[in-house]
Amino acid sequence: MNKSDKIFVAGHGGLVGSALIRRLQAEGFHNLPTRNRSQVDLTDESAVQKFFAHERPAVVIFAAAKVGGIKANNDFPVEFLLDNLSIQNNVIRAAHESGVRKLLFLGSSCIYPKRAPQPIPESALLSGPLEPTNEAYAIAKIAGVKLCQAYAREYNANFVSAMPTNLYGPNDNFDLLSSHVLAALLRKAHEAKTAGARELTVWGSGKPRREFLHVDDLASACLFLLQKYDSPEIINVGCGEDISIRELAELICGVVGFDGELAWDTTKPDGTPRKLLDTTKLNNLGWRPAISLRDGIARTYDWFRANYAR
Repeated sequence: MNKSDKIFVAGHGGLVGSALIRRLQAEGFHNLPTRNRSQVDLTDESAVQKFFAHERPAVVIFAAAKVGGIKANNDFPVEFLLDNLSIQNNVIRAAHESGVRKLLFLGSSCIYPKRAPQPIPESALLSGPLEPTNEAYAIAKIAGVKLCQAYAREYNANFVSAMPTNLYGPNDNFDLLSSHVLAALLRKAHEAKTAGARELTVWGSGKPRREFLHVDDLASACLFLLQKYDSPEIINVGCGEDISIRELAELICGVVGFDGELAWDTTKPDGTPRKLLDTTKLNNLGWRPAISLRDGIARTYDWFRANYAR
């Protein structure tokens, strides 16, 4: 890629999109058109087509999605399926029709079966039933992957798809009704410490294991893939290590400084028992993450206190 290339980050205001903008700017890319939702609603096919026809970006990074944790996914499957399908279909189709040179579609590790082998290889896709609590979101993301592969096969489009693991970092969603586990625990620990509470309640049993990647590492991986990867076959992006939810809660409490007890609400769902990505494919290309989990959580907590806790 050239520094003058026009690059459109769909979803630039979110956790992933904002990290991508920061990374691109740090690397000297300056032609980065942005539109907020009031300017271009990505669920509106006509608005998306007009935007692409006017801007004609050379590169698109697709980081736009309706996202949420177990509760949000479980409560609103219709919205998670319809909204994500609309956004993906509109952007991917408009990218092709406007002559985009390369598109990087960001999926999710939840596309893999609930009982996938661990670590999960890319070949596990569609090899078994999905986790019911996020099935709607997963199906939408799988459809996005398949649409990119279809454009590659039928039109020789350079549309590639990366599957990130669980992400966290600046600009995360800390709303307890819709956030993912790390952000929710960080906020709960902060509020428990501030209130002088002696107990912090965590959903589930604490036994499931999850892998977490700082969003700045994902942004680094995305630029790497834009420059080094041109296959329509999906590629995993992760750190290669996982941690139990109990261990995560203890780590977060240590970073925050909450020294009370943890209580486990086992009436709440655990979700997939384990979700660790096999990142051999990406590692063999030469990319590895740089931010440790403890350091990443500390950075995120600093951002939370400066930007959200107030």
